[in-house]
Amino acid sequence: MRILALSDTESPALWDFFKPERLKGIDVIISCGDLDPHYLSFLATFFHGPVLYVHGNHDACYENTPPEGCICIEDRVYVYRGVRFLGLGGSMRYKPGPHQYTEKQMRLRILRLWFQLLRRRGFDVLVTHAPARGLGDGKSLTHTGFQAFRTLMERYRPAYFLHGHVHLNYDPAAKRVRQYEDTTIINAYERYEFEFLSERKAE
Repeated sequence: MRILALSDTESPALWDFFKPERLKGIDVIISCGDLDPHYLSFLATFFHGPVLYVHGNHDACYENTPPEGCICIEDRVYVYRGVRFLGLGGSMRYKPGPHQYTEKQMRLRILRLWFQLLRRRGFDVLVTHAPARGLGDGKSLTHTGFQAFRTLMERYRPAYFLHGHVHLNYDPAAKRVRQYEDTTIINAYERYEFEFLSERKAE
């Protein structure tokens, strides 16, 4: 399965200078948040697979203008071609507003998923907006990651963890891809395409 992950900044190659062949070979598009809903709707128009998304901390407009033709996977395990995607959008709470959570609130969200995770026997790809604590997050409260995501990786050992929120142009030394135990962590800033390793796919 070939996955195109997006986050935070609309890619000119996929919007302003779009060519349909740029989506050739892609099976799933995943938005990790903070993207114009019209951008996702545009991609869904030309794409024949699912466009999945979670909310970023700047996605309050989705309430009135949700991405058309796309699938929100917030607080659910979505299965496509045998691959289990778990969505947990939002960032650490740093001011009043939607799609922001304290560490305790994020843990409660995860706790409420216990039956889905039991029924699906875990998940293969964790999709979030914020990173995990200490794994590509920032020093400010705004960009602090969630310890709860580290706990999820340690317990369920997903193949991949996709997130955004921390723009790679903030720090020239920032890593696009890193490893944490059995999980490959990918910062989806703007766009990143990769192959899901079939041998790790759920039965």
